[in-house]
Amino acid sequence: MTTVSLAEGASESNPLINTGVFALFVAITLYVVYRAGNRRSSTSGYYTADSAFTGRQNGVALSGDFLSAASFLGIAGAIAINGYDGFLYSIGFLVAWLVDLLLLAELLRNTGRFTMGDVLSFRMKQRPVRAASATSTLVISFFYMLAQMAGAGGLVALLLDVHSKWGQALVITVVGLVMISYVLLGGMKGTTWVQIIKATILLTAASLITVFLMGKYGFNFSSLLRAAADRSPMGKDLLSPGGSYGKNGTTKLDFVSLSLALVLGVASLPHVLMRFYTVPNAREARRSVVWATACMFVFYLCTLVIGFGAAAIVGPDEIKAAPGGENSAAPLLALHVGGTVLLGVISAVAFATILAVVAGLTLTASASFAHDVYANVVKRGKAEPEDEVRVARLTAVVIGVLAILGGILANGQNIAFLVALALAVAASANLSTLLYSLFWKRFNTTGTLWSIYGGLIACVVLVLFSPVVSGAPDSIFPSVDFHWFPLKNPGLVSIPVSFLCGAIGTFAGRSKGDPAKHAEMEVRSLTGIGFGS
Repeated sequence: MTTVSLAEGASESNPLINTGVFALFVAITLYVVYRAGNRRSSTSGYYTADSAFTGRQNGVALSGDFLSAASFLGIAGAIAINGYDGFLYSIGFLVAWLVDLLLLAELLRNTGRFTMGDVLSFRMKQRPVRAASATSTLVISFFYMLAQMAGAGGLVALLLDVHSKWGQALVITVVGLVMISYVLLGGMKGTTWVQIIKATILLTAASLITVFLMGKYGFNFSSLLRAAADRSPMGKDLLSPGGSYGKNGTTKLDFVSLSLALVLGVASLPHVLMRFYTVPNAREARRSVVWATACMFVFYLCTLVIGFGAAAIVGPDEIKAAPGGENSAAPLLALHVGGTVLLGVISAVAFATILAVVAGLTLTASASFAHDVYANVVKRGKAEPEDEVRVARLTAVVIGVLAILGGILANGQNIAFLVALALAVAASANLSTLLYSLFWKRFNTTGTLWSIYGGLIACVVLVLFSPVVSGAPDSIFPSVDFHWFPLKNPGLVSIPVSFLCGAIGTFAGRSKGDPAKHAEMEVRSLTGIGFGS
């Protein structure tokens, strides 16, 4: 097997060491998942680990669930290439957790039981609302998985010098199969421990590289920024706004739309919302968000240093020429700084990040289908627990296969950007519905359905006819052009459309909101009385 040729003076990547470190991590975590997993056919055990985790544990797991390949690979690459504008992803991701902390975490934990559909259907007609909630969850999870699986393809292209699409597709398939194993063996409990292990290793590795980089430049961040600007073709513009947005066919509205999706999308991600059910009470749910925010604050400060460090030491030209493109910035920096061993460690962390996040997404999507569609729509609430868990496991396999196929198709795209699309879909389909359900007494079933489907359809249609899919050199299909929507991220249009559809549907619908049910939901959301019933 050949090695990856890098810039003169850099060490060479050793595929055997890279693969060995990653295989060791997979073996250890699979063992942890197997030991921690609850193999009883209990819906509570499989979906929420019997709500047995503390706020601190769940907060670290939350950060592990959210610190995806986009955060580690995509943002570092975006900063290395685009400078200031690349760091805007970190700002959006971090600020977004305030929405969860102040508006949703406690209320969702008290109102629901297993899935987002429990909250949305609490005072509505069960079957159509649960079906809509499951549809939304499955679409969002699929978009989010595309980013993670695309990251796997780019990373293995760098590590093993696999330039062929077939070779990268094979590795994406292997990653998908390991992820399915996590979910089938461990359920929520096993997956949570993988998230905790992964988050701890990721934060440690990022912190050590950050300390080394700062030491190399005399712990003077200005010196690091100066070196990055000198190495970049953008020069001092690397440190100023406008390096990416407003140029190369993008507009400043692209930036506004992206920001809106980042800030509002996190609060609507199903796999993040489901984590609030793994703690015993609302106080621990709030602690979860505080711990997650603290972990991510430290991590995003590290990515700022790592991104500019990659620009200064590796250089944008080498990053762009690498098999993984922008996503290769952090691994290449590790190779330049610590040689093949550090590259193996960092690459294993990146692979672990992809595996753990996709496992969490798969678990959430399969739980939503089994609990909302099978148990409450098909079986009308009369499904046996063991049957429901079996359906969830079968669904996980199907979703895993779809994620593998989608990841092969999206291979080569910037994964931070793909995650931003997933966040736009989440904010468009879920945020308005959740807020209306929790705070608007008149909100009814028609409004719920209009809000979910209206926002979801608007967002997906705008993405399909945007430069992301066709009409640009970096599109998924660059050889054709059928785009008519100018923005790369549709959040600026699709999120308001969702709120508008919910309001119009509420006033147009024949069914009236149930004041008694709203009062019950209000008391339960604020006090936690009746949780789990």
